[in-house]
Amino acid sequence: EDRRRGKLTMNSALSDEDARARSLSSMRRRQEKFKRAMHNEPREKVMREVSLPETSTIQELAQRMSERAVDLVKFFMKQGQILKPGDVIDADTAELVATEFGHTVRRVAESDIEEGLFNIADNAEDLVSRPPVVTIMGHVDHGKTSLLDAIRNANVVSGEAGGITQHIGAYQVEKNGHKITFIDTPGHAAFTAMRARGAQATDIAILVVAADDSVMPQTIESISHAKAAGVPIIVAINKIDKHDADPQKVRSELLRHEVFVESMGGEVLDVEVSATKGTNLDNLLEAILLQAEILDLKANPDRTAEGVVIEAQLDKGRGPVATVLVQTGTLMPGDILVAGNEWGRVRALVNDRGVQIKEAPPAMPVEVLGLQGTPQAGDRFAVVNNEARAREITEYRQRLAREKAVAKHAGQRGSLEQMMSQLQTSGLKEFPLVIKGDVQGSIEAINAALDKLGTDEVRARIVHAGAGAITESDVSLAETSGAAIIGFNVRANVQARAAAAAAGIEIRYYSIIYNLVDDVKAALSGLLSPERRETFIGNAQILEIFDITKVGKIAGCRVTEGKVERGAGVRLIRDNVVIHEGTLKTLKRFKDEVSEVPGGQECGMAFQNYEDMRVGDVIECFRVEMVTRTL
Repeated sequence: EDRRRGKLTMNSALSDEDARARSLSSMRRRQEKFKRAMHNEPREKVMREVSLPETSTIQELAQRMSERAVDLVKFFMKQGQILKPGDVIDADTAELVATEFGHTVRRVAESDIEEGLFNIADNAEDLVSRPPVVTIMGHVDHGKTSLLDAIRNANVVSGEAGGITQHIGAYQVEKNGHKITFIDTPGHAAFTAMRARGAQATDIAILVVAADDSVMPQTIESISHAKAAGVPIIVAINKIDKHDADPQKVRSELLRHEVFVESMGGEVLDVEVSATKGTNLDNLLEAILLQAEILDLKANPDRTAEGVVIEAQLDKGRGPVATVLVQTGTLMPGDILVAGNEWGRVRALVNDRGVQIKEAPPAMPVEVLGLQGTPQAGDRFAVVNNEARAREITEYRQRLAREKAVAKHAGQRGSLEQMMSQLQTSGLKEFPLVIKGDVQGSIEAINAALDKLGTDEVRARIVHAGAGAITESDVSLAETSGAAIIGFNVRANVQARAAAAAAGIEIRYYSIIYNLVDDVKAALSGLLSPERRETFIGNAQILEIFDITKVGKIAGCRVTEGKVERGAGVRLIRDNVVIHEGTLKTLKRFKDEVSEVPGGQECGMAFQNYEDMRVGDVIECFRVEMVTRTL
């Protein structure tokens, strides 16, 4: 404005440098264009090698070719297609366009983005010994967390609801100068997926079996997981201080599941321990180190880090926090990390004692702060060179996940006609739920447990499931979808509670997965249609038909089997074919109305709104009960 008035100040002169530079550049471009037009000089065409993904927008293709998007739109118009710069075209169309514009083409698959991210080969001379990663497995209440607690010399067990570890934790301990990493997996059958994931990240499985309880269903599951993952087992026979402890019985029962312990001529190490008394814990650690020595575990610490996400949660104060296990390389603050569909620059590394550390070498579990979002437990992570590559990989993965979800939803949805006919034939009833939990692993376990409850008639439909506190948006989602809200080890904030109260939406809180599953099971049972149960009462044969004025036809019958009751249902059967089903209008013995007629006696019967009865027909009498069903 000042410049327009002709007034020049120091500020305007300084702030106007960029504008002046831009205006000079545009003036030069105009002059060059004018000169070319005067001499009819064609602009020099730059031929490029254009990388073409499986799909791209016209705008993206124009940028790859260094052409104007408007020129591409004009090209399509000549071909009889009206397209906009934002429209998506496939690789074949893009190749045709690029070739027409004089460029060479290189086709690339989108999955090539991830090439070289994982499983980079290491030279043998770069490998050094690393600590073993040990998973503690076994049946619920057999003392897994107590055992780990005893090893760590810290009392964390008493605060756990129902005695189950609610999510995987990872810790590192030291014995004779050697480090051992422990992963603690929850022990209930519902956590099968998490336990299987624990086995994939591990070198040795400690199978905890209580000496007073022996082999149980989850013990057998744990054996199967360890064998499927090809992980050697060390048996820890716990609770040997109990008066009814029988370690020999445990060894014998393990034989039936092909676990042959050393004391019975096998190769599996077994140690009798007591977590509460601290008995033989040193022997257990020595057995782990011995097994690790046999396995000869090695990794290259001098390279970019790779590993697995053990657990992830949204912390109120710190944002997304992922507990990761570094499997190879060394993870440091400042590294750019890709974990599943999320990425971020590592802001801080925190060890299992809550202390910030400068680096995490192979086999070390650490909490990573700085991710953009919460990855899934079990996702692999890797360090990449720059933010651009991290964004490219995560955007590709997120798009894949979206496409997969859309395809799944479309497959479930089908056409409206299909959906209506499916509902009519199957009569499927759904119990919508919004589930919020403390950590991603718990959410997955709840999803898996609720999925098992579904039948052809009823199922729990999870509208939304996520880690973190219950918020207002969760309540509004529950309101629009008619869902109940479940909080697992989390609470609703003040605004969410007020919104739920106003909308009349119930929020239920749980800290033990058994209770949650039982309540959902009870709710689903309430959705089940009651079962129609029919009880045979008796048969009567028609001997004669009487046509009575003002009453109509009455069948004179003899009860041949059981008895006949007035309020019961009846069927008229002719030549073993049901002709009519209904109720009795009248049941008479001589001239009196009666409630029932026993076997061998004669009576008169008339049907409600039906008179086509013949001599020789059979009348079957039955009672119908509607029985409430449960899952």
